[in-house]
Amino acid sequence: MTIGQDFDVLLEEAERRPFVGWDVSYDQRIRITPPWDFGAIVDAHARLSADLLDLGTGGGEWLNERPHLPTRTVATEGWAPNVPVARARLEPRGIDVIAVHGAPDNVDLEDFTAEGVLPFPAADFHLVISRHESYVPSEVLRVLAPGGIFLTQQVASGGANDFYRLFDAPPPSVPIAWNLAFAVRQLEGAGFTVTEKAEGFEIIEFADVGALAWYLKNLPFVYPDFTIPAARQKLRRLHADNRRAGSITIRQPLFWLKAAAPGATGPQRP
Repeated sequence: MTIGQDFDVLLEEAERRPFVGWDVSYDQRIRITPPWDFGAIVDAHARLSADLLDLGTGGGEWLNERPHLPTRTVATEGWAPNVPVARARLEPRGIDVIAVHGAPDNVDLEDFTAEGVLPFPAADFHLVISRHESYVPSEVLRVLAPGGIFLTQQVASGGANDFYRLFDAPPPSVPIAWNLAFAVRQLEGAGFTVTEKAEGFEIIEFADVGALAWYLKNLPFVYPDFTIPAARQKLRRLHADNRRAGSITIRQPLFWLKAAAPGATGPQRP
């Protein structure tokens, strides 16, 4: 194929291919390398916990990869199309998937919000996890048993900056930064004690411009103004560059933390 023909085929595929659940690997043409193994962190706690609540499970892909889950594991999902996808994947493992109204972005939380309220009684779980999902700290605290644990990994503000640079566009301004320091203050203000934390960068590698275009087309919160037709000329340039470099690479800031609810020590002590 010529570069032009190859380029057209890649973009045509990106336009046609649907986005189902929360699998962004695109036939392994998108590789994500985090600075730590959040799955291993969760697994260590899940092995010792009586129960687990996963906030914002997406299509259940990541939760389903966990090798050791408590007998009582429950997942929530706020995007309606993902609920049946997650149920089909997780219910055979005995995991209930509950449709909810997702929480607002953490930087937009007010003192009280009807969004993000969790449909569970107080002190119902010993372990709550949130991987890239917003949450209401007071609600997480309410559903945790005394001494229960909250684990979360989040993409920090500026996560899309490298994407904007790829297309020679200025990154958007952020009135309030969502970062580790903000999350710690918010959780401690709700009554948690943050016991472990870290921040770093994950590396996202796109094997070709088709994978990049598909990713941005289907994740509009990353680059809201992106469309394949509007970006076509920039994509053509990136396609030529990619033929020389071998991949398109961006860095995305991440953080994770472990927070404990007040009270007696919970059942997990990894």
